[in-house]
Amino acid sequence: MRHGDKIKNLGRKKAHRDALMMNLTCQLVQHKRITTTLAKAKALRVYAEPLITRAKVDNMHNRRIVFSYLQDKEAIKELFATIGDKVAARPGGYTRIIKLPRRMGDAADMAMIELVDFNEIYTKDAKDAGAKKTRRSRRAGTAVKKAAPAAAPKATEAVAEAPAEEVQNAPEAPAQDEQATEENNA
Repeated sequence: MRHGDKIKNLGRKKAHRDALMMNLTCQLVQHKRITTTLAKAKALRVYAEPLITRAKVDNMHNRRIVFSYLQDKEAIKELFATIGDKVAARPGGYTRIIKLPRRMGDAADMAMIELVDFNEIYTKDAKDAGAKKTRRSRRAGTAVKKAAPAAAPKATEAVAEAPAEEVQNAPEAPAQDEQATEENNA
């Protein structure tokens, strides 16, 4: 029985499991998004997120600790240079797991795990949705009708503020149009 055993063994011995997590984390750091089984993705989240938290503070101690887990200099450079800077303000939750359709061969549950701050699709939508979102009532047409008469007095105020000479020199086209319509009607 596995009462109280929190470690997901993934059907592997400890050395094999550590090597798997190391490789998956390096690939996640390099590619920012990988596709794997759901069980591996959930285990990877537990393994990778503390390392990303360490990458927020770039000092020799943190680099050595992360290197003891990953054993890949290029992944360490990428983690501390780009990822650490981008997630500096985030208090946690650096990864997102999205379930995918089952794998054809063995019907294994598949998932895509990605770094949250590096997905442009979600970040653009979130910014645009916040900017475009307006509060609308059920009677949107009446609000427009009420706003239109309010604009008309402002135009008359502008004419009232204009000098008397400009008002006298203003074209009398509307009055001529009224006379033309009266002649056509007669």
